[in-house]
Amino acid sequence: MSHTPRPIIGVPCLMGIAHFAQNDAWFPKIYGNVIDYLRAIEAAGGAPLLIHLTTNDEVLDRLYQQIDGLLLAGGEDIDPASYGAPRHPRLGDPDPLQDNVEIKLTRRALRDGKPILAICRGIQLLNVARGGTLYQDIPSDIPGALNHNESTDRQDMRYLAHPILIDPDSRLADLLGATEAMVNTLHHQALRDIAPALRVTARAPDGVIEAVEAESSAWVVGVQCHPEMLWDSTDLRWARVFQAFVQAARG
Repeated sequence: MSHTPRPIIGVPCLMGIAHFAQNDAWFPKIYGNVIDYLRAIEAAGGAPLLIHLTTNDEVLDRLYQQIDGLLLAGGEDIDPASYGAPRHPRLGDPDPLQDNVEIKLTRRALRDGKPILAICRGIQLLNVARGGTLYQDIPSDIPGALNHNESTDRQDMRYLAHPILIDPDSRLADLLGATEAMVNTLHHQALRDIAPALRVTARAPDGVIEAVEAESSAWVVGVQCHPEMLWDSTDLRWARVFQAFVQAARG
């Protein structure tokens, strides 16, 4: 019996510093990403490939050619220049290089029909790459909104802070087997104007968008929560999302 190779899932990197040099500004920076994304992909049958941030289009093209799917992970705020808006006073510290690399990869994957799973910052990047905009600070821009940073405040990435209401006619509802789920929440930004190629498939009780999917039949799913922290113990249903993503990349 022939063995089907694991599909390669590209995961763009974040910039950081080595844990043993946290207070040493002189120490060289490193590229990497949160281990939980990589574990989730591996457990679902994929092989994660970290894509470092580069201005060299030839290198980026070579890396892109190797991947079968793209996972857009969480991270820093996106530079509002990417969607034509001025900076909000409560904006974090954007990394324009990360924005540029991820937008290029996302647009190319969408064009080529490669599956995309976009998580937290990822769903925001997906929307921006397709022409959408963001609320730059939920507490300032959406009066009466829930605390969408509650899991952060509790310093517990697995804390289920609020429910989301899921469109019954969506890929996400089908995979979770439910039209409502409790989720963790670690963000202060959210989708505002939705890109034409996307449709909203879940919201929080305050109306904040929690999930989107492609209008077409392409496997493109974006979620505002962090399922990479939930799939293995807190809510096992999220494992199905990673499995379906990897299976789509295999196909």
